[in-house]
Amino acid sequence: MADYTLSDYHERSKHRPGRYAPGPGWLDWANQPDPFRRYEGTRRIDLPLRADGLKTSYNALRNGNLPPPHALDLDSVGMLFELSLAISAWKSHAGATWALRCNPSSGNLHPTEGYLASGNMPGLAAGVYHYVSCDHTLEQRGVWDAPQDLNGIFIGLTSIAWREAWKYGMRAFRYCQEDCGHALAAVSLAAAALGWRARLLAAPPDTEIAALLGLDRDMGLAEREQPDCLLWIGPGELPALPPAPAQFHGRSNRLSPGHVDWPDIEQVVKVTVKPHVMVLPDEAGYVAAAPVATDVAGDFPAATLIRQRRSAVSFDATTRISAGKFFALLDATLPRAAAPPWSAWPWPAEVHPAIFVHRVDGLEPGLYLLVRNPQALAMLQAALRADWLWQKTGPPGLPLYLLVPYDLRDVARGISCDQDIAADSCFALGMLAHYEIAASAPWRYRALHWECGMLGQVLYLEAEAVGLRGTGIGCFLDDEMHALLGLEDSAWQSLYHFTVGGAVEDPRLSTLPAYPSGSIKSG
Repeated sequence: MADYTLSDYHERSKHRPGRYAPGPGWLDWANQPDPFRRYEGTRRIDLPLRADGLKTSYNALRNGNLPPPHALDLDSVGMLFELSLAISAWKSHAGATWALRCNPSSGNLHPTEGYLASGNMPGLAAGVYHYVSCDHTLEQRGVWDAPQDLNGIFIGLTSIAWREAWKYGMRAFRYCQEDCGHALAAVSLAAAALGWRARLLAAPPDTEIAALLGLDRDMGLAEREQPDCLLWIGPGELPALPPAPAQFHGRSNRLSPGHVDWPDIEQVVKVTVKPHVMVLPDEAGYVAAAPVATDVAGDFPAATLIRQRRSAVSFDATTRISAGKFFALLDATLPRAAAPPWSAWPWPAEVHPAIFVHRVDGLEPGLYLLVRNPQALAMLQAALRADWLWQKTGPPGLPLYLLVPYDLRDVARGISCDQDIAADSCFALGMLAHYEIAASAPWRYRALHWECGMLGQVLYLEAEAVGLRGTGIGCFLDDEMHALLGLEDSAWQSLYHFTVGGAVEDPRLSTLPAYPSGSIKSG
């Protein structure tokens, strides 16, 4: 495709009334991708399962009150993965079983893979490791010729687009990036529960990340992984990126015997490759005010709440949330320098939820906008409909604005591909992203989706903390949402939708432990 642009992909991957984005049309079950990547011929290190002993409360975590840092050793690395990328439970029905994880995924397909690069630590030799969630195991892939004193660890996140494209076709690239954002937030929150700060590295190009993780090598017939991002977890100043290991071991498993090519995904991957960038954290993007509420989750252990997170399949259409809890939930999505996961994010907030309020006690049903970066307010007011009210609502420190009071349940349902979950909940929302910034830097398209995924992860946990449940909505009519808001160009685009309410549980499903007792070594 000559002169393929980001706009080509974004427009072609939109859902429209009566014409969804190109997809497979049917599910080829014989080629359903293996959800677990493994590298045969590698040295494997079983990680201990110790998160039950972690006392950090979720309420402390959400307010940035971190415990003293844990020692950097095999136990703590095991807990980091246990609370971010590990399996949280297995579900069973009619003889079929499937895994749920701490980091959610579109269609539970999990395109995101996790890697660890570490220096020597107790119980773990220096090297680059791949994490296998089904076994809670590290596979040693890369070995350095000389010792590396990293004074911390790097966590790498990658995507295998085929896992999503198998079901969702062209739109899969978007879902991969959103899932990366969920995982990014999950790692940041897990690190914080251990008293550590995680920081997304803004500068390294994709080529250096790929080299460090061993993704630039011949994969044979195995599906390619694309480098997404690299996080640093450690004290003090960010270190220089270590060189790629001289030696790599292991051969990747092939996830499917057959594949369908999606040329648009191949092209947008090329278009959005991230170069080396000189970007410093912009404190102007943070909200300085104290949190609206500090007692939403009480002393509920963070580890328990993280592992109980689930995606709702349907809602009861009756459950309500109080205004106080609703305001506190939204407040947790505001970027504060000390509070995870936003403490990991190096850029100003560029995503702002447009919220359909359905069942919030003390709040009129209607359309609201949460402006997560005060510098964006004037731009949003100029871009949206001229007759919106822009009536400040809620506590003084919460930048929430009522646009129009009206029962919009049917509208929310229609925009969300006629899915009842968008109307039967307490509220639903679309994440309005500053798409214009990707015009001159297409890699920012990926970062916008990461930010959306991070918002989704916070909403999932905040919903659990108040006894509700959330779920991401990937199927929505893009331009119908834009028309509702009054957008006349593409400077702002809704990239991800979400909804929160009282979940209806399916009694046919059985829940099994994440890891059978005794199957994981205690270290």
